[in-house]
Amino acid sequence: MGQEKMKQKLLLAVIQGDDYTETVDDLNRGGFFATVLSSTGGFLKKRSMTLMIGVEAHQVDAVLDILRQRAGRRQQMTYSNLSMSTGGPNPSVPMMPVQMSVGGVVVFIMDLEDIQKY
Repeated sequence: MGQEKMKQKLLLAVIQGDDYTETVDDLNRGGFFATVLSSTGGFLKKRSMTLMIGVEAHQVDAVLDILRQRAGRRQQMTYSNLSMSTGGPNPSVPMMPVQMSVGGVVVFIMDLEDIQKY
């Protein structure tokens, strides 16, 4: 009788470059390791990182929780002095707090035949 293999998954997580350090740190603390690929977003042309994370199927939810907490979409307060008339910064207009959406992660989850480490 052959030993049955555990089901394995590959998660490809595309995160914003600003979220990279804390996300990978939390993954490592959780016992998960990622191969990191530098990438660029196609729509906004912003720097992003693609994390390749190989795990057993029962670990997927734990990885998704970390990704959601560290790299998921969230609201952040920033200050801006953009003038509506010129469309650009205007030093005579005071800085105003502006709530904006930041972050965001896209995760592709794939079945793996095997993971081998040498």
